[in-house]
Amino acid sequence: MRFMMLMIPLGYETAAPDVQLDPERVKAMMKYNEALSEAGVLIALDGLHPPSMGARVSFATGKPIVTDGPFTEAKEVLGGYWMIDVKSREEAIAWAKKCPASENEIIEIRQVQEMADWSEEVQQAAKGFEELQEANANKARSR
Repeated sequence: MRFMMLMIPLGYETAAPDVQLDPERVKAMMKYNEALSEAGVLIALDGLHPPSMGARVSFATGKPIVTDGPFTEAKEVLGGYWMIDVKSREEAIAWAKKCPASENEIIEIRQVQEMADWSEEVQQAAKGFEELQEANANKARSR
């Protein structure tokens, strides 16, 4: 089962574009990342720049509208993620609990949707999705 663990650093929604990371916190997080990798459960991971460097595209009017960050209505934002492959939700939670997160960080755990989770009709509507994923993964590996 694939799970995405989403890091939500409270206060990151107002972080400046040039926010600096604490080297000691990065070292602690690297140990955690290495443990995920050594356990064979890590698929991917990345940190994200703050929302002040981002953009949102909304479609409320039926046409795309771009809003540059920061976003005043944001209460919580993502700071990064891990994609892991484990046997259960409980195992994903156990890994999240091992993270050296600080008091102002939350990890949200979300299971990735698999084709088998959906009705035959939905699977037919998404025909070719898995091949598309694989083709793009191969392109990414060859870059």
